[in-house]
Amino acid sequence: MIAATPTTLVLAGTGKTGRRVVTGLTARGVPVRVGSRRAEPPFDWQDETTWAPALRGVDRAYVAFYPDAAFPGAAHRISAFADLAVVSGVQRLVLLADRGAGEAQRCEQAVRDSGAEWTIVRAGFITQNFSEAFLAELVRAGVVTLPAGHIAEPFTDAQDIADIAVAALTEDSHRGQALDVTGPRLLTFTEAVAEIARATRREVRYQPVTPAQFVSSLTDRGVPAEYATQLADLMVEVFDGRRASVTDTVHRILGRSPHDFTDYARNTAETGVWDTHARSSGAS
Repeated sequence: MIAATPTTLVLAGTGKTGRRVVTGLTARGVPVRVGSRRAEPPFDWQDETTWAPALRGVDRAYVAFYPDAAFPGAAHRISAFADLAVVSGVQRLVLLADRGAGEAQRCEQAVRDSGAEWTIVRAGFITQNFSEAFLAELVRAGVVTLPAGHIAEPFTDAQDIADIAVAALTEDSHRGQALDVTGPRLLTFTEAVAEIARATRREVRYQPVTPAQFVSSLTDRGVPAEYATQLADLMVEVFDGRRASVTDTVHRILGRSPHDFTDYARNTAETGVWDTHARSSGAS
């Protein structure tokens, strides 16, 4: 009798990277369980009673914390989840971690200490934040305001992150490795938003703001103050030059070049998501 292929749990399985991981695993014939609050069984990072049912019969898991592994408290929850996962029979954990954030480093250590096989997939600013998260609204409004100054960032495509995660989940050669995933070049936010403006043929510009101004702009749109403050604090932490470098991870593991921001801007503009009448949302 041929053994059945074990099920892989994909947390944040409807988010920016998670849904692409689901697609990639499915294409390889891997049985997938989507981990989200609307799935069956549901999974909620804030409700530990949902964890065990989601882990039942699972051999491997893509661990993407919501809202982000760099947010305060993420390491505590990921540590508790990883311990439960191992007890439940999970053998391999692939963690999505923020490249350079202190809390994310504690998340990494929690996964390493769990006793499971592990791979860390590190990424910085995900390119699709401009189209599958709150920044899409700002692009449509014509002014992208962030407390990021003029720092350079290797904008990283969600598909590249997902493809690396799929490789880590399905191939043994990446066990015990931390894989830093980046785009092919550095861009400032001014340059990135200018590329979006060219692709949309609209007036769109980047405006650096203070953390307080950023928090105010979010709360004015109904975002909870705690979340807005944590997001601003994270941006102040990581947009200091620590991520201003590129790696060869995508080429080395996938045998191709990482997706470039210019192509992303052009292809995304064609979908109409940045048209003034469009709406969008997204998670990690």
